Amino acid sequence: MSGNARGALLALLSFGLYALHDVIVKALGATYSPFQIVFFSVLFGFPLVTLLLIRDAEPGTLRPVHPWWTLTRTLAAVATAGSAFYAFSTLPLSQTYAILFASPLIITVLSVPILGETVRLRRWLAVAAGMIGVLVVLRPGATELQLGHLAALVASFGSALAAIIVRRIGQDERPVVLVLYPMLTNLVVMAAILPFVYIPMSAGDLGLTAAIAALAFAASMVVIAAYKAGEAVVVAPMQYSQILWATFYGALLFDELPSLTTLAGVAIIVTSGIYIVLREGGQSATSKTPVLESRSRLDDGLSPRVSTLLRLFRKQPPDAP
Repeated sequence: MSGNARGALLALLSFGLYALHDVIVKALGATYSPFQIVFFSVLFGFPLVTLLLIRDAEPGTLRPVHPWWTLTRTLAAVATAGSAFYAFSTLPLSQTYAILFASPLIITVLSVPILGETVRLRRWLAVAAGMIGVLVVLRPGATELQLGHLAALVASFGSALAAIIVRRIGQDERPVVLVLYPMLTNLVVMAAILPFVYIPMSAGDLGLTAAIAALAFAASMVVIAAYKAGEAVVVAPMQYSQILWATFYGALLFDELPSLTTLAGVAIIVTSGIYIVLREGGQSATSKTPVLESRSRLDDGLSPRVSTLLRLFRKQPPDAP
């Protein structure tokens, strides 16, 4: 089996695990506040992430080199976490994914002012088409828009902003700084909100929150293996397979059947997103590609970004030959 084929299969497995992660979030969201779910997910995820951060042999402190960019990214990640969990809890899975899939399109737009990217006409047309796809899914005026739709849009924008900031400062900041600040802030913010929304959890439901953390960790490890096995332009588009899982799980577990309009909007968004990924992976891409390795999941601060983990796994100890 070729490296690209192995990478694609591993990516499909990874995004299947992420989809199961989101199913558990939706199931728990029927009873518990998304802030409570985020709190326990981060709490249970810390030991797993700590094991990864032990690999960071880079000398230095935990003080960020770019404090304002780090603060902005941290706040964006926290907003993304709460908003995404709320959207998964209240909207059909297929609608939530459709809106979240707009994040790579927003990254392309933000790459101009933040990274100084040059986005040419065909990529602008792809972005415009993707945004039309989002409008097709939302159908403003024909569908009663809910707070969940707004939450999904906030999560999509927040994730894009957080991701593009990593592309700007990622080479200067230690991976441990990029990982710990959003996770710690998520934990502190959700702990402050928790007394107002807390509902006692059974042992089984606590176990499910631990499963959310474990699935995110396992999916991150698998997608790292995918990026190491195959090219980014092959691996990155596999994220859109989550819509297939969303349709399957939604119909099987939540009696959700996406409308033809939703599927049409998803098709437009996915097509434009894949075009941008392939376009940026070609010879015309600049040195600051804003989608490929940094696009695996929402940048919500609940688990390390794949691009950050790749830095950890590629880093050699100081005394290595």
